[in-house]
Amino acid sequence: MPDKGKLRILLGYAAGVGKTYRMLEEAQQAKSAGRDLVVGYFEPHGRKDTIAMTEGLEIVPRRKIDYRGREFEEMDTDAILLRKPQVCAVDEFPHTNIPGSPRAKRWEDVMVLIDAGIDVLTTMNIQHLESLNDQIREITGVAVRETIPDWVVKQAEEVVLVDLPPRALLNRLQRGVIYGTEKAQRALDNFFKEPALAALREMALRQTAHEVEIRQGEENVRSHHSEPEVRERILIHVTESPASAGLIRRGRRVADYLKADCFAVGVMPSPDPIALEQHLEFARKLHIETRVLEGKNAAETLVDFARRNSVTQIFLSKPPKHQFPFLGPRSVAMEVVRLAKDRQVTVVAERKFMVN
Repeated sequence: MPDKGKLRILLGYAAGVGKTYRMLEEAQQAKSAGRDLVVGYFEPHGRKDTIAMTEGLEIVPRRKIDYRGREFEEMDTDAILLRKPQVCAVDEFPHTNIPGSPRAKRWEDVMVLIDAGIDVLTTMNIQHLESLNDQIREITGVAVRETIPDWVVKQAEEVVLVDLPPRALLNRLQRGVIYGTEKAQRALDNFFKEPALAALREMALRQTAHEVEIRQGEENVRSHHSEPEVRERILIHVTESPASAGLIRRGRRVADYLKADCFAVGVMPSPDPIALEQHLEFARKLHIETRVLEGKNAAETLVDFARRNSVTQIFLSKPPKHQFPFLGPRSVAMEVVRLAKDRQVTVVAERKFMVN
């Protein structure tokens, strides 16, 4: 088996900040340094300066796929594997492949290349990070459907911020550098609003700094030849409620920042076991360990599990407004708060989104 390739991610916060240009610029530098490099996929969006940066680079022809009477083009991962370059530049890491492709997501194609020993240089925006999905929707009003699990980004050897101040980005958009006139106006009316862009930029800055801290911490651990100390263990209570998806993202992100172990725990019986299992499967995709417990009293079952597994923080969804003590039995959240006075319990309200 070859050694795994290295992943380098160029991270931005919006289209037009210069990620693809930077990717091709680094590709040219790698070629000049004598590395065997190909461009597996790049999306120029008609930008002349970006297209000019491909001059002299070997571009692997795309795979053509027929779908519903139309022909689409995707990255040809098999052709890249056959070519066996040292480095492959791949634009738009979060892209969803057209049905009929060997893999559903481009990031899955990239993982195949890395497993084959090929270094990959790729691009993505912060809004495609799975754990930030709810926050992005709250900030922008846009539900981002193409997301990448956080654990995939953590495979990167390096995450580099490609930055541009929001005012400069808006100026580029208005001058027609990013999109044509009609598409640019739609962007200005929706996603490209300065307050939202500033918030996204701040998130990208924080995420990049966080990735640097993680890698520095790992390097310190290796240099001291010791195992990292696990200071926290987090339990996420998963139910059939739609709010569970946001709770899972919140718990996963906190666990990442604290470098904590993380459990997603459901309790049976459930009013809707199918929905519960769907949420647990979502947690597994985020590389969270899942458990299904049996217990007539969900709160007691959760707290007992927390104590037996040295859980330090418990995350629960806020109960509906109608669940008050004088109207009936305590909610699970209220019972856990009462029973787990020796643990940190966080009750998370479901995010409400404005519809334009």
